[in-house]
Amino acid sequence: MKTIIPKTIKDQQVVVPGSKSISHRILICASLCTGISTIENLLESEDIKWTMNALTCFGAQIDRINEGRFRVIGFGGTLKPCEKEIYLGNSGTSMRLLAGIAALGTTEYVLTGDKRMCERPMVELLNALKRLGIHAISPNRQGTPPVRICGGNRQGGTVTLDCSKSSQYLSSLLMMGTFMAKGLDISLESLPVSSPYIDLTLDIMTKFKVEAHRIHPCLYQVPGQQSYSPGDFFVEPDLSNAGYFWALGAITGQMISVKNISQNSLQGDLKQVKILEQMGCTVKFQENEIGVCGSELTGIDVDMSDTPDAVPAIAVVAGFAKGRTRIHNIRHLREKECDRIDAVSSQLLKMGIMVKQGDDFMEITGGAPKGARIETFNDHRIAMAFSMPGLLIPGMEIENETCVEKSFPNYWEIFDAL
Repeated sequence: MKTIIPKTIKDQQVVVPGSKSISHRILICASLCTGISTIENLLESEDIKWTMNALTCFGAQIDRINEGRFRVIGFGGTLKPCEKEIYLGNSGTSMRLLAGIAALGTTEYVLTGDKRMCERPMVELLNALKRLGIHAISPNRQGTPPVRICGGNRQGGTVTLDCSKSSQYLSSLLMMGTFMAKGLDISLESLPVSSPYIDLTLDIMTKFKVEAHRIHPCLYQVPGQQSYSPGDFFVEPDLSNAGYFWALGAITGQMISVKNISQNSLQGDLKQVKILEQMGCTVKFQENEIGVCGSELTGIDVDMSDTPDAVPAIAVVAGFAKGRTRIHNIRHLREKECDRIDAVSSQLLKMGIMVKQGDDFMEITGGAPKGARIETFNDHRIAMAFSMPGLLIPGMEIENETCVEKSFPNYWEIFDAL
């Protein structure tokens, strides 16, 4: 339990660690190379360690040189057998991205995780792999982990995919498709959720000198028989995590800036600053730095399908805004580390804020938030989003505060230094 003590917040700058989304993808692409890559500013979080462990089981050699700096010797698309189950905690990104990589092997791999991970959907990706002639099953017949995957078929070809729950299914196929003899033509059944993460995958693949193309929003093509090229790579800061500090700027009326951030970042959560600007904040763009300062906040209507990780922080800010904020097209939040629509709603209600929720939306009527003991549901984003009001209002307590180690191991160190 962490009790947060209110204090005076002044204009300031903060530095956040490397992006979780980019760290996963760069590690995977580096492991798919033949040769040695170095990665700077890699996030050293719980989820990334699960991905590292799995890639090591597949045959990569990953060595920590010093803080944030790693050397990866790739297996070049030829995976070694692994008889033991590969445990991935509650890292949905690891599970989905690595399922496609496991399909490149010629022996069976079993990917599993904790209780919540074994409730999260995988059936859409498993079905796509089966259509490609790959053995991919969920033994519990629920379409959830653990999953058993055995490749051996690298023909590739045409496949349909449902990305209504996660764009990570597509990212998984894009990264593995380069090794297919015929490449992959991937047709989506509908527009994907969280589409900026697809852009991120395509961009990172380009850095490793392999190609994948968006023909139109529901059709992607990956040329076959390509090889990933090793090199030296840098992981930019995590904009999902930057969002908690921008949210603090919004509710305190102080200019809180996050350093080392490019306005041209492909991370979808850069959109947070535009959302906060619509709510009445001033956004300051400087070279490699973005700051947010709130004034009189007002409610808005916003589609956050592409920025699901930012929803908890924006919802908390909405609790301080005048009028109603409607956050919609977020049904996929119910499949995250917890049911985030229900979790955020329940904790705002504890704080005396009116919330209405539906299958794919939240409506938050701003007011005068009061202190409360926050249940995190073992979800890092709930813990961080609800920590910020504690610097303004007394009585805020965060249960299971160590869950932030999933994505932001030094969060409380930075938070306490504000």
